[in-house]
Order: sequence, then C-alpha cells, then structure tokens
Amino acid sequence: MKQEKINEIMARVKAFPGMPDTSAKLLKMLKDSETSAAEIEDVLRYDPGLTANILKLTNSAYFGIPSKVSSVKQAVVLLGWKRLLQLVMTMCMSTVMKKPIPGYDLPHGELWRHSVAVSVAAELVVKELKIPNVDEVFTAALLHDVGKLVMGEFVRDDLQQIEEMVAKGIAFEVAEFIVLGTDHAHIGARILEKWAFPEDLINAVGRHHDPETCENRCTFSDIVHIANILGMMISHGGSGNGVETALSNTVTERLDFRISNLEYLAEQTLTGVNKLSDTLLVK
Repeated sequence: MKQEKINEIMARVKAFPGMPDTSAKLLKMLKDSETSAAEIEDVLRYDPGLTANILKLTNSAYFGIPSKVSSVKQAVVLLGWKRLLQLVMTMCMSTVMKKPIPGYDLPHGELWRHSVAVSVAAELVVKELKIPNVDEVFTAALLHDVGKLVMGEFVRDDLQQIEEMVAKGIAFEVAEFIVLGTDHAHIGARILEKWAFPEDLINAVGRHHDPETCENRCTFSDIVHIANILGMMISHGGSGNGVETALSNTVTERLDFRISNLEYLAEQTLTGVNKLSDTLLVK
C-alpha cells in the first residue's frame, strides 16, 4: 500500500511543470563564469514584465542602492550578475509558490513568505560565519520547500494519521515520512533533479530537515537547515501542524555556529523580510 502511494507521488513529480523558460536559460548562465551583462539582457528583453519586476526588486529597500536602477545592465554592475540571476529565479518562482498548500495548513502566500524569509536568513548566516563561495545557497533556500507543492494533497489525505504521531511528540516531517514513505524535502530534491540543478543545491533541499545524514559537501544543507529554523522563528512557514525542527548539533559543530546567535539572526531576518515585503510578499 505504501509503495503504491510512493509510486503515485513520484508520478506527480514526473508530471510537475518544468522550470520557467527564462529561469532555465539563466540557470545555465549561472554555471558559466564568462556570462556577461549583455547576454543576460538578451534573455530578459523578451520578458518585459519580468524585467520590470526585477528592477523594482533591485530598487527595494533591501538592497539600499542610493540611486535609481533603470536598466538590467546597471543592475548587473551594481549587484553582480550572480545576484541578478538569483532575483530572476525569485521572480519566476513567486507565482507558483504563492498557492495555498493543503495538508500543511499554509494559506495563500504563506509558503512564499517562508521561502523568502529562509533565503534572507541563509544570506545572513553566510555573512555571519564568513563562508566563501556559496552564492547559490540563496536559490537552495528559496526552493527548499518546493516539494510541498507535490506533497500537499497526499499529506491532507493522511493528515489524521500524521497528526496522531505528532501528538505523541514526533516531528511533523518525520511523521510525514513514516506515513507516506517519503517527505517534502526528498520530493523537493527530486524536483530539482528534474530541473537539472547543481548537486549541492539538490542536497541542500533534500537534507534540510536531516542534515546529519550528509557526509560530503554539506555546507549548503547546513546553511539551509539553520535558515529554515530562523524562518520558523519569525513565524513564517512552520508546518502549522507539528513539532518545530530543532537545530542540529552536527550542523552547529560543522559550521562552528553558536546557538546564542539565533535570536540576533532572527531579528535581522525579520528586518530583511520587511524590506522586501512591498516587492515580493502577499499582503
């Protein structure tokens, strides 16, 4: 019976929509250090609505740029091309991730609020710990819960059984795995595999609830694990049904992260999210 459920879930993953065309093209550019501002402009010029939204985001209080940014080329110069590609990914994913998610008690916009909060938190963790060469962690953080888009209906159908386990003190994501044979983190990783994402990002999404299982190249998953907890601390995106995830001792040791920093980083995360609210978040 459980295998049938897993087969049905994986069929949904297979049928899950591909990444938006613009994101797919720019993701390939992200892997190429020779990408130029002109090449990015060439892709974006065919999507004026997306360009307008990116410029609006670039001019938001979050980035604090004193002069108005009026072109993609100017945005690349001021923010860097990797950052700009992250903004494109953000805008492309916003519509699909604003949908209400059954089973997780996430109304319209709440999954997106949490995703943005975790992205902000991930960058703060990177800055706090001075971790080099992890630019793409923003994208991993943004998409860490994308598996909920597939799993929501399955969780809803078996919610009573899951909640009975949660009532006994079992974490929601653990109960989800026990009942369904998989969970939203693992399914999110499968979606990123389908989209041909880099391995580090796939690993970060798949292991953000159980980073202890990571043995190699664990920095991304460790950062997203901490950032997810920070997102829940500011009341954006807890499952709504279960025991909150505890900070992993393995992660704190690997990153030399002090638990005492959580409150400070949570405050900074909330400040960052508020600066983005007019541009990205649902009212």
